[in-house]
Amino acid sequence: MAGAPSLISFPVRRGERQLVAPARPTPYGFKMLSDIDDQDVLRFYRSGIFFYRGNAPRAGLDPVKVIRSALAEALVHFHPLAGRLRELQPTRKLVVECTGEGVVFVEADADVRMDDLGDSLAPPVPCYDKLLCEPESPTAVVVDRPLIYFQVTRLRCGGFIFGFQICHCMADGTGIVQFLTALTEFARGVPGAPTVRPVWERELFMAGWPPEITYDHQEYAPLPDRGKDMAIPGDDVFAHHAFFFGPSEIAAIRSQAPPALRSATSRFDLVGAFMWRCRTAALRFDPDDLVRLSLFVERARSGTGAAGRCRRLCRRPFGYALQLLLEAKARASQEGYVQSVASFNAARRRPPFPKARTYLISDVTQAGLLAVDFGWGRPLYGGPATIMLATFHLEGRNEAGDAGILVPMRLPAPAMEGLKQQVRKELTAYGAIENDGDKINSNLVPGPVLAKL
Repeated sequence: MAGAPSLISFPVRRGERQLVAPARPTPYGFKMLSDIDDQDVLRFYRSGIFFYRGNAPRAGLDPVKVIRSALAEALVHFHPLAGRLRELQPTRKLVVECTGEGVVFVEADADVRMDDLGDSLAPPVPCYDKLLCEPESPTAVVVDRPLIYFQVTRLRCGGFIFGFQICHCMADGTGIVQFLTALTEFARGVPGAPTVRPVWERELFMAGWPPEITYDHQEYAPLPDRGKDMAIPGDDVFAHHAFFFGPSEIAAIRSQAPPALRSATSRFDLVGAFMWRCRTAALRFDPDDLVRLSLFVERARSGTGAAGRCRRLCRRPFGYALQLLLEAKARASQEGYVQSVASFNAARRRPPFPKARTYLISDVTQAGLLAVDFGWGRPLYGGPATIMLATFHLEGRNEAGDAGILVPMRLPAPAMEGLKQQVRKELTAYGAIENDGDKINSNLVPGPVLAKL
């Protein structure tokens, strides 16, 4: 897969912000968020961005008008998204007031063609700060604000870029794609849209009274010496790089798993454990430092975690890291675990989610992002605009056209160089890539891109 020229800059002319309300009156009322939805770690706006080429049969249509009209229709069915979050005191419990006020919509034009952007788009996408309405941040005020911000940017070639930022308390990846699917159905004129009707049912993840905590939620336990986190070094220059894992790389990693686990272990598990090991080694923590892996479980909107000493994680065989990850996933799938997370958050008044020495990963390869079609065909890229705290596993292809997993990473520049070397070293040892002196046939997407935070 060729690297995206992410340093490219181009002018974007934005129109005034508009509020798009539901096309017809919607019910007024209050809807309670669950005791998982309103965690502090979810109180920010998650970005998504999609790049579309021009389509000859749609040449006479303006994507701005098509999407704005479809949005008003979709909000009739997803009307809580047109409301505002309120915070109940003294518990800071979030509820949605279904006011029908609407969401923010911006139309824009960019003096650039799709071909100018390259064929290997990955976070951070070019000029993301001009293609999204709001600044990207891992934290934000979400109370008394619109719940979604949209921007549709026309390109000189007839293509367009669709960007959005949605309050993460309202939806996970699966919920976001459900809403986008409905939106695209209205844009394409699908009869009877939306074909899948939204259901609230947040009460399924509400804590009982008194809250009953039945599991040890180590993912919320603060790590000692939080200041020793080389991934958050203050004013250092950060590097972004996308790693691609195709069939040969995944097969090589799978060969390193214990025989009993090889056939049943998913690609996400293999790549997640592999990159946790490599990332830990690249950040050069002290041997006895405790490092953590946190997995965000879609649909349940809860996290689960694994932890290990740096020395053991880096020096023991790959199967050690894989086993820790699999045990964490197994805990999260046990009966009553999600309800225990809800009770934990309710009883502790939404404790902070520790991030020091933690690798946060989320799998969106099965979310259907590349199926989001407004009538112009499948997007060239669909996924997050940037990488902030969490690392996403995305659908991707290499230069040969092989389908695989794209893992965009964000680290301080020296650590990123170390990570690239560590990935090469491990994959070479596993036989996935050839070591020809200084010429390594690597799986890395060319880069990196440096940016000051």
